[in-house]
Amino acid sequence: MSADTLWTALADPHRRAMVGLLLTRPRPVGEIVEACGLSQPSTSKHLKVLREAGLVRVRQDAQRRVYALDPAPIAELDAWLAPYRRLWNRSLDQLGRRLDETADDPEPADDPEPPCPKD
Repeated sequence: MSADTLWTALADPHRRAMVGLLLTRPRPVGEIVEACGLSQPSTSKHLKVLREAGLVRVRQDAQRRVYALDPAPIAELDAWLAPYRRLWNRSLDQLGRRLDETADDPEPADDPEPPCPKD
């Protein structure tokens, strides 16, 4: 699956919410409908997009369709994001060093008590 297909599938906030729900455990469509507050047909359309992108799998359980998250495409996105995460971590490391340096600076003298606010 291409990264573009995955990003397109995840571009919609309802689909991201569904992926978030499925992160904890597989769920039947009815639970997803209830949790997302969408109609059943709308939920099914979103789940179809997620399924076609490879982000979810579906299995039949008697009369219910149960959806589960497929971790493989998420791992692909994680690999795509890795260089950006390294860049972000470097920036945070630099900020942390700067904060450590300023924490080592001597404290300014105690300021006198602030004046009372004017009415």
